[in-house]
Amino acid sequence: MKQGHLSQYFIGIAVKHLSAVEADVLVSNQHEFNGVEALKLIFGNASWRQQFPAKFVYLSDRNEEAVVADGFLTWYDARDKHPKRTEHRLYFPTTVVSELAAEGDLLVIGRRPDGSVLVVVAESNSTVANQVRWLFGVTDLGQTGYLIREELDTEQDRIAFASRAILEAIGVSVETPATDLLEDMLQRFRGGFPSTRDFSAYARSTLNEAYQGDNSDALLMAWMEREEALFRTLERQIISSRLSAGFGDDVDSFIAFSLSVQNRRKSRVGFALENHLEQLFVQRGVRYSRTPMTENKSRPDFLFPGVQQYRDQAFDTGRLTVLGVKTTCKDRWRQVLAEADRVERKHLLTLEPAISSNQTEEMKAKQLQLVLPEPLHQTYSPEQRTWLNTVEFFLDRLLSQQ
Repeated sequence: MKQGHLSQYFIGIAVKHLSAVEADVLVSNQHEFNGVEALKLIFGNASWRQQFPAKFVYLSDRNEEAVVADGFLTWYDARDKHPKRTEHRLYFPTTVVSELAAEGDLLVIGRRPDGSVLVVVAESNSTVANQVRWLFGVTDLGQTGYLIREELDTEQDRIAFASRAILEAIGVSVETPATDLLEDMLQRFRGGFPSTRDFSAYARSTLNEAYQGDNSDALLMAWMEREEALFRTLERQIISSRLSAGFGDDVDSFIAFSLSVQNRRKSRVGFALENHLEQLFVQRGVRYSRTPMTENKSRPDFLFPGVQQYRDQAFDTGRLTVLGVKTTCKDRWRQVLAEADRVERKHLLTLEPAISSNQTEEMKAKQLQLVLPEPLHQTYSPEQRTWLNTVEFFLDRLLSQQ
């Protein structure tokens, strides 16, 4: 097991696409899979009925949150009394997740180091299915049978910003590498959370000068990785202190506190991306306006070269650029289309890996250009990569127009 790799969270994984028969099994009351000999690589030979606590997760692009259910798996040999033959089976209970499964969906069965099992079903041809495949390094699945991975500590399996987000989406709590800056942060920020702008500036300041020579794509990812690690370190300390104080019998206060933690995480990472992008614009000498008001009180994240030029009807629209910024897209990318009417072709910068071809084709049709840091381009198909913009390319384009 290597720290910071998938092997820290999984002993082994099995992946396949659900056939029509298997999908029918999942939604019926007969949840026993035959033909699972390959799973012996993960669960071993069953000489008796072995029961594993399990978490079941269903993912689709239509839902912001995963559908989750707790249950168990039973692994057994239906012919354990036979002198020569074995017939291993895997039993799934009925859950809201199994009832949502359909033919073609991606099925992932992951054995965890604590003895539990994670079962993920991802809707076929979806972005989330692409992301789960990328996370586990599964690019080519056959029509039948499981693909098994037992070694999960290669370079491909290193956990970075994008893979951490996918792991947390499927219910895996990812440990943040400890930093030696906790005391400095507690002192500097007086034991609380600073503004997102201040924290982003602090995160950048803690990286040594070697990073400053990197191109814009690598630099943006380095800043985001650094801020995430520092924030999680500070957050853990602050939350631990609050939990130690306790909530007594005040359930509402506990729920409110839990929601505030989740909401802070979501909003902070979005602001962090905007803050670091703004720093790149400043360093490269790009003129911009951040969240200016345009038609119908809409506020695009960034407008180039600025809102004054946008409001000047004599200014060449070919030199105007609007950029939406979203760490993840889902269906929210369409919000960018309604911002800044004078600009027909919009741009969207995201950190979301492996967006489905269906979605990127729709983006093209709607004249929305996707911009991603170059390290994330490898999560897309070769055909998609020819269309994607890097951050460096986007900045060069802005400078050429200004």
